[in-house]
Amino acid sequence: MNEALDVAARVAARLGAVPGVAAVVLGGSLSRGAGHPDSDIDLGIYYEPERPPDLAALRALARELRAGGAEGAVAPLARELHGDVPDDVVTPIGAWGPWINGGAWLEIEGRRVDWLYRDLARVRRVIEACRAGEVTCDYQPGHPHGFLNAIYLAEVDDCRPLFDPGGALGPLKALTSPYPPALRRALIDRFLWESGFALDTAHKAGRRGDVLYVSGCLFRAAACLVQALFALNERYLSNEKGAVQRTRSLPRRPERFADRVEATLSAPGLDADALLESLGRMEALARETRDLCRQGEPSC
Repeated sequence: MNEALDVAARVAARLGAVPGVAAVVLGGSLSRGAGHPDSDIDLGIYYEPERPPDLAALRALARELRAGGAEGAVAPLARELHGDVPDDVVTPIGAWGPWINGGAWLEIEGRRVDWLYRDLARVRRVIEACRAGEVTCDYQPGHPHGFLNAIYLAEVDDCRPLFDPGGALGPLKALTSPYPPALRRALIDRFLWESGFALDTAHKAGRRGDVLYVSGCLFRAAACLVQALFALNERYLSNEKGAVQRTRSLPRRPERFADRVEATLSAPGLDADALLESLGRMEALARETRDLCRQGEPSC
């Protein structure tokens, strides 16, 4: 773990010298102290929109840092999409969509290192919207449930600033703690409703033995319940990866929530009877989650 943190610090220092880079932070599981030996090093590159990072300088730095790497230093998907050409590995701003708006997949010193651009002005706007209870969820590759705007708060709350000479992250971190009550209420209301809707609409497909549709609805319901439980416990959630396992540490959750979700999703069934049984198990979890939310909160 210390090796990964050392690599992160060295790369962040080099990124900080690139014109337009306002701050560099460590994110992901490593920033939460929950990393594994093979965990990626996620580096958020924050910038002001009127002065974005110098793309040529970023690409030159990537070429230099990768020079001692192995033959397959670029992530397989990046190679497939762009070829193993360094200039294509570091994307322009906006190349991966409005939320994950570009970056790079690299291998540096034998470690997988991801650079992820973040527009500071947009992050500020999104934090204020979430604090007011405005929640959005958009389609985004890499996020099978969707990219919630509240992920920006999770990233800011979790991150470890490695380069921040202007103090950009301090005021943003102050806005994430304590957990905003309006955001908590909005996430619980939205995702309890959505989980129920997903399960209700799956029954007709279940009776027809439609494995794909029912499996999708089961996943969506589970992802929604996870969102509601994290909000109920006033914890931020930055990614679906590992989210069910992370519910084990939540004080308020249905009994054996993670085990029951994983058992249901691992084998939803191949015929109508099995699919409907899986839907019933997920509906029980949804009821228990709703009951937890209602305790002391009648409007839930």
